[in-house]
Amino acid sequence: MKKVISSLLIFLVTLTAFGQNSKKNYPKNIIFLIGDGMGVSQIYAGLTANKGHLALERIRNIGFHKNQASDNYVTDSAAGATAFSTGKKTYNGAIGVDATQTPQITLLELAEKKGLATGLVSTADITDATPAAFIAHQIKRNMHDEIAKDFLKTDVDIVVGGGRKSFDQRKDGQNILDSLKAKKYQIVESLAEMNGIKQGKFVYLYAPGDPIKFSEGRGEVLLDAAKKSMELLSKNPKGFFVMIEGGQIDWGGHANDANYAVTEMVDFNKSIAAALDFAEKDKETLVVITADHETGGMALLGGDMSTGEVKASFITKGHTGQMVPVFAFGPGSEAFQGIYQNTAIFDKMKAALRLSQK
Repeated sequence: MKKVISSLLIFLVTLTAFGQNSKKNYPKNIIFLIGDGMGVSQIYAGLTANKGHLALERIRNIGFHKNQASDNYVTDSAAGATAFSTGKKTYNGAIGVDATQTPQITLLELAEKKGLATGLVSTADITDATPAAFIAHQIKRNMHDEIAKDFLKTDVDIVVGGGRKSFDQRKDGQNILDSLKAKKYQIVESLAEMNGIKQGKFVYLYAPGDPIKFSEGRGEVLLDAAKKSMELLSKNPKGFFVMIEGGQIDWGGHANDANYAVTEMVDFNKSIAAALDFAEKDKETLVVITADHETGGMALLGGDMSTGEVKASFITKGHTGQMVPVFAFGPGSEAFQGIYQNTAIFDKMKAALRLSQK
């Protein structure tokens, strides 16, 4: 009898503890970091170049996602990011629409509906495929002017990236920046000005088109924008969702330029570290890090952890169909273990923030 009572007590204690842990496993915030084109080789090359360590080593919950598009074994950034943002497989080139070209509500838009603060940060053109897929709904990724106009339809709080000409040098003559000003956005003109902002919504488009490489002097715009996003968005008592993209890891792969890919990877790592630092201190933030696809078929042929030397070769100037790693840290991160479709990342983040599509 004593054994039965003892077993029952252990069961009840475990059940109670699980219930308490379940409550803790719902984050208030999500920081979603996308290293465009970042496969396992790019990660290990970055680790090598960074003298043997990356912030990703702090993470224990790791999975892989299968990333085929609806019309192709090898996805592009548009279909890959749309899978993340809407939970729907779609064709290459699609922005926020499904395989039938029907617009689908995005995770950022769902977060806005719930009253969360939101942000988009990139080292690419902000109307490029990955950031665009979280805020726009267009049938082709090259419809940059139309994508820019979609920024007026969702009250995203922070926007940082390149691509200013799609906002103020448009074919239709409309100045989207003026329209954003009318919606109470601060239009930022410099990194120093952005770093000085203490509150409110802002847009910082720091290049007319594609931003320059980190190795050519882009500076700490990604890290500073990531930190500023966390600082300002966390003021919202309901929580926040922000997507932060290291967009030019992909461009290094397309160029078959190992140094380009590696320096962008090391730059991206700084924002990963900042996000993990924030989450460790905050205790209510889920950090998810992945890529839309791998680019270049990068193979590591040699290197030196002590000097940071990386020797690599590539098999294509395009994307590959490799599975891509997913790293998750913070409350709810256990859900990202295993192998699953890229659309499941939307489902997992939506469930974590308890967002409703009604």
